[in-house]
Amino acid sequence: MTDLLALTAELVDIPSVSFDEAAIVAHLEAELRAIPGLAVDRIGDNLVARTNLGRGHRLILAGHTDTVPGDTSGSRLDGDVLWGLGTTDMKGGLAVMLELARVVREPAVDVTWVFYAREEVAIVHNGLRELFAEAPELLAGDVAILGEPTAGAIEAGCQGTMRLEVTLAGARAHTARPWMGRNAVHRLGALLTALEAYPHREPVVDGCRYREALQAVHVEGGVAGNVVPDSAMVRINHRYAPDRTGAEAEAHVREFLAPFLDGGGGDSDVVELVDHSPAAPPGLSHPLLRAVTDRHHLEVRAKLGWTDVAFFAEHGVPAVNLGPGEPTLAHTAGECLERAPLESCFTVLRDLLEHGT
Repeated sequence: MTDLLALTAELVDIPSVSFDEAAIVAHLEAELRAIPGLAVDRIGDNLVARTNLGRGHRLILAGHTDTVPGDTSGSRLDGDVLWGLGTTDMKGGLAVMLELARVVREPAVDVTWVFYAREEVAIVHNGLRELFAEAPELLAGDVAILGEPTAGAIEAGCQGTMRLEVTLAGARAHTARPWMGRNAVHRLGALLTALEAYPHREPVVDGCRYREALQAVHVEGGVAGNVVPDSAMVRINHRYAPDRTGAEAEAHVREFLAPFLDGGGGDSDVVELVDHSPAAPPGLSHPLLRAVTDRHHLEVRAKLGWTDVAFFAEHGVPAVNLGPGEPTLAHTAGECLERAPLESCFTVLRDLLEHGT
């Protein structure tokens, strides 16, 4: 078997910042096409490789090929620790996927390997979204596991995320005569105070405890140094648990905001939903996911952030996150990957492929 840390280093040494992934996709495509028994399709910078053995279940293993911007000079190995951009998020996971495709030639389940582009940028560019739009039949399956960094635990489902822009109205006046106007920026004060004290929920879904949040993430306002501002905007991010639909989560936020709007209904104020990515339920009842957690006694916890498991859940495929990297190191200057969790993750997934349920 290939040294997994060396294989990860090989992938790290191929720079693949979002939108500049052609080189690593070409490398992976050549490796996958060299494996007997795999049907390989390339759509844009997305690769899908599939076994077609007529097994009772089909497992999807997926990972993104891009990294955030950073030091693309390459990897550095220090004992059993590999340093470099993308080691954690998520070239260690890609190395596990590639090596599994090489060594498990007769899996107990049919397997779909998905290497997709542009996960680290706006959702409109996401390679999985592109695949679901152009070739959804290639992503058909019973369950999906994404190699996002989880330190070898199962992070089930994911919370939904939405951003809303709240624009409060005022009336312009000269700052020498402020009583003749209405200061829209001052109106933000009560709303910001309420957001700081937001009473978040912690619902438990399928044994996983989620933690919701409502946060101000951006503020705009002001006209000139001698003008009472007549408009002020705060952008709010809401993270909601998968026991709510997107419509229910939006209604909750609008109800929270109502007391701070003109007349309680916002005749002159505006609340606009500017983007939304839905939540995904844990899906842990599927026998393949039960097998991987029970046989290896993996820690199971809620995914508080949003990941691409939501794309699969939206299409009726239960999905979880399971990868070798330490998630707190993702996107940091100190990104690195240790040998032990890399090899442990490989062992867990190899057992699932070789034995199924």
